[in-house]
Amino acid sequence: MAKLVGVLNTGHVWIHRPIEEWEAVRRSRRLRDDVPLEDMSEKQAKYDRVSAAVEILKSKLAEMRPDALIVYGDDQSENFANTFVNIPSIAVYVGETFAGRRYNGAKGEAHQVVPNNTALATSILTSLLGSGFDPAFCMGLPNPERGIGHAIMNPLGYFTDYTIPTVPILLNALFAPQVTGKRAHELGKAVRHAIEAYPEDLRVVAIGSGGLWHTTSHGYDTYLNEEFDRAGLKLLADGNLASWARHFDDYHVPDGDMSQFIGERRDDMTGMPTLGGPQFGTRETLNWIAASSMADGCPFTVVDYVPIYSSPIGSTYAYCDAVS
Repeated sequence: MAKLVGVLNTGHVWIHRPIEEWEAVRRSRRLRDDVPLEDMSEKQAKYDRVSAAVEILKSKLAEMRPDALIVYGDDQSENFANTFVNIPSIAVYVGETFAGRRYNGAKGEAHQVVPNNTALATSILTSLLGSGFDPAFCMGLPNPERGIGHAIMNPLGYFTDYTIPTVPILLNALFAPQVTGKRAHELGKAVRHAIEAYPEDLRVVAIGSGGLWHTTSHGYDTYLNEEFDRAGLKLLADGNLASWARHFDDYHVPDGDMSQFIGERRDDMTGMPTLGGPQFGTRETLNWIAASSMADGCPFTVVDYVPIYSSPIGSTYAYCDAVS
């Protein structure tokens, strides 16, 4: 029987960005006046902390010895959202392979091909359909020239050599109306059930990709809500995923907060309402909630929470290696 042996949660940007580039990024944002300004020594210290956290997760994955990975990530117009013609709330990739840009790959470089475990992916898909979910499925990518997005490819580049069979599960985290924290929690538990019902002897590790708080270039007066992130991470550390999902969904965007304004139709937003919770990149937290809910009730180790004000983003890394 297949078995979940661990969960990794990781940011998927700002991992190895040279500190000499941070100021240019900050100048490209429209930050709130009270966002702190980091000096070079602070930037270096944060860069070193992020690098150390990534290495810890990489070593943990090696210790877990997975036969297959499940990566929860969001499509950022790589395949679904660029025209808003069809955006699945949940999609399971069941093709034999997928391909995308290597982490830190050169522009124009041939895409990296990654194997899928098609039998496992199909079993997850059909199990979800039998448990009240209605996921879409992909046997190929709608936009193969672009390839699968960085939410999937970057964690594989951080922690693997791209040879471990990987099942991508894509959540619509960004484009309102999105998946909720409650639904992400339910999804993770349902995928855990599917794994445990799978007859082949496999060691499976789940990865949640993205987050935590960041609104970046979408709006005005962007900032980093460290209090919101740290409250959620406390619940993660306790293994209390239902409460983390509620904490996420119960967040109300303050009146006048233009960093999270979604009320107009643009190339990067639908103009439709949300069901609650923070907006834009912060919603990648849902990928963490889904992956972590596969180990619901088990404590997590939060390796580090690195507030990078030049973005601004809560660059965060966590794992569970004692799944029960």
